[in-house]
Amino acid sequence: MTPPSPQALTTITIRELQPTDDPTPFRTLNEEWITLFFALEPKDREVLGDPHATVLAKGGHIYLVDETHPDGSRETVGCVALIRMGKAVGDGVYELSKMAVSPAMRGRGIGRLLLVHAIEQARAIGARSLFLGRSTKLPNALHLYASVGFRHVPPDRLPPMPYARADVFMSLPL
Repeated sequence: MTPPSPQALTTITIRELQPTDDPTPFRTLNEEWITLFFALEPKDREVLGDPHATVLAKGGHIYLVDETHPDGSRETVGCVALIRMGKAVGDGVYELSKMAVSPAMRGRGIGRLLLVHAIEQARAIGARSLFLGRSTKLPNALHLYASVGFRHVPPDRLPPMPYARADVFMSLPL
């Protein structure tokens, strides 16, 4: 009998970042992919520097994907943020932002799992729509968003996008 692969012995879970949690994995995962393809922009530094104040305290949510190994150790291997737009809780518009998966975990369905979870959570909190700005330099990400229902829209139909790298704009009514 062939022993299971080490990957088969790990467990993948998604959890919400709490105000008392260390946000370092969220920052690290995002800095890794952003600096690989682009440069960190002022809004990146603001959000990643203090996600508790810039996302959570403003009614947004951050979800982390953890991989738990057979020895019980845990590693955060993915993340995504739902950043609330508007001042009133009932506005219901959220930016899907700062989605990242560790390079070692890509190709295992983690991104899709995380994206579907974020959409389900957005519906559960009463969001009316999600939007995002991405780059044509990331065709796999664009394909993933389209595969779950995001549709291309003109940038003037969305809240202002603070990232120079964004040249593709998508929206998902919920």
